[in-house]
Amino acid sequence: MQTRSQTNTINALNSSALYSVEIDFNEASKAWKQNKVSIGNGSYKYLCQKRSIKNNVCLKKRLPGEDYCRLHLNLTKKYKLT
Repeated sequence: MQTRSQTNTINALNSSALYSVEIDFNEASKAWKQNKVSIGNGSYKYLCQKRSIKNNVCLKKRLPGEDYCRLHLNLTKKYKLT
């Protein structure tokens, strides 16, 4: 007779064979850092989400609780841009 913990371990081993997980951590790290700038000590700040005509990112820091820097937040509110 098997205990509950033994049964759960056996079930977990059997179910893990059904799924294959392959994660490219280098690619995931690049994607995560795409809209952030390093401020040292492993800390990051989010960048403004506005893009220029040439698809360059605005390098200014976001305002707290917003997606844009001060300049682009005022422009989006004034002209209702997205």
